[in-house]
Amino acid sequence: MLAILPALLICMTAFLRIIIVLSMLRHAIGMPETPPNTVLLGLALFLTLFTMSPVLQQLNQDAVQPFIDGRLGVQGAYEQGAAPLREFMVRQTREQDLALMVEVSKSGRPESMADISNVQLIPAFMLSELRAAFQIGFVIFLPFLLIDLVVSSVLMALGMMMMPPTTVALPLKILMFILVDGWSLVLKALMGSFH
Repeated sequence: MLAILPALLICMTAFLRIIIVLSMLRHAIGMPETPPNTVLLGLALFLTLFTMSPVLQQLNQDAVQPFIDGRLGVQGAYEQGAAPLREFMVRQTREQDLALMVEVSKSGRPESMADISNVQLIPAFMLSELRAAFQIGFVIFLPFLLIDLVVSSVLMALGMMMMPPTTVALPLKILMFILVDGWSLVLKALMGSFH
């Protein structure tokens, strides 16, 4: 179980969307190594815990504790534990992505969500998370791109063609990000994007 736990964390929780948005933010600012990967991973893990806390509490209450107490067997604990995770994934998954996975798997049209297997739901959830992360990342990139364009235009107008625009743009982007309290804005928007 411990061997597949990282894969489950990435594939079945909010972690995927959060880490992609944080990585895109780092690249939008123009510092591909700052903050370091360990800092982004730690932040993404804690934000995932905040986002998933109702699901994790229900999973603990319905599956883990009864299994530890001996009231549920392995199969019963799996079924009870999968239910809240499936519910979370279904809420975050777009119908188009789910339909695509059902079509690709060449299985019959499902009558209800219970007919959709985890093999179809998990990749559909991941596709939806990727789409949402890229939408948020696009919105994050725009102000930084605008700063890059303005700095490049000003340097060209001043005839400073030999000076790299990133030398001037990077401090301006960092200053703007600090002045608008960028980390708080990004994290609020990111946490608010989950239904």
